[in-house]
Amino acid sequence: MVDVPQLVEQARQGRPRAVARLISLVEGAAPELREVMATLAPLTGGAYVVGLTGSPGVGKSTTTSALVTAYRKVGKRVGVLAVDPSSPFSGGALLGDRVRMSEHASDPGVYIRSMATRGHLGGLAWAAPQAIRVLDAAGCDVILVETVGVGQSEVEIASQADTSVVLLAPGMGDGIQAAKAGILEIGDVYVVNKADRDGADATARELNHMLGLGESRAPGDWRPPIVKTVAARGEGIDEVVEALEKHRAWMEEGGVLARRRLARAAREVETIAVTALRSRIGDLSGDRHLDALAERIVAGDTDPYRAADELVEGLTNGA
Repeated sequence: MVDVPQLVEQARQGRPRAVARLISLVEGAAPELREVMATLAPLTGGAYVVGLTGSPGVGKSTTTSALVTAYRKVGKRVGVLAVDPSSPFSGGALLGDRVRMSEHASDPGVYIRSMATRGHLGGLAWAAPQAIRVLDAAGCDVILVETVGVGQSEVEIASQADTSVVLLAPGMGDGIQAAKAGILEIGDVYVVNKADRDGADATARELNHMLGLGESRAPGDWRPPIVKTVAARGEGIDEVVEALEKHRAWMEEGGVLARRRLARAAREVETIAVTALRSRIGDLSGDRHLDALAERIVAGDTDPYRAADELVEGLTNGA
């Protein structure tokens, strides 16, 4: 048996074992999950969620580690969710990101957790929204969410973070490739990392040009800044933090932050509801209801839309 209130209280006190246990309950969709979420609900809303995305090799983990250092210097508690690809053998995270953040392992003001995607597309783990809520309730001032780095599926981070940071690096592909991946549409702050390499200035100019194409911002709208960094040496990280704080202030002043969080909550509810419906559809499949509809479609007696309407009607009527 899990004493959820006690576990939450221990997490609020900053005990890493309690935070780890809560996130494990979330990841495993444990029977106590509903009680966990109900207990955490009134304790959330204080953390600033920053998502970091970009193609593999641009330095996301190194930049995340440097940001942790910068926020710890000003006394903020930091939570890190490093979403790793799933191991094809164990199904767990490969833990590659945590190797690069080992310098923070002994800091009680930092909590780092690797999560496996478990086949979920979009660069994030399915349980990431609930894990963010756990870290929020545990008293983290800033939560950094680092995505897998899968290229054209990375845009999901925009729906989970207050501010999205897109990282690029010289030699990692031109602006057209970035535009095709969709990441030029989701960034609030752009970082050209590894700026000590040849081509960094050209990458920044090209990125600035691509951001200006088709631009139709009204006066007062946010224009994403471009910051050049060498994260491995900590260069430019203070400028990134400054850009993040400016974006947060702009969102709070214009009510954008509240709207983003409302949209995030709505998407989370929708995801949970759809998952529950899929579970019920699976139950119907077990009693041949779904199979019978499929047979009628194959026989030409009905069409998929009519069959779907019948399936939904059956679900809503408790079939």
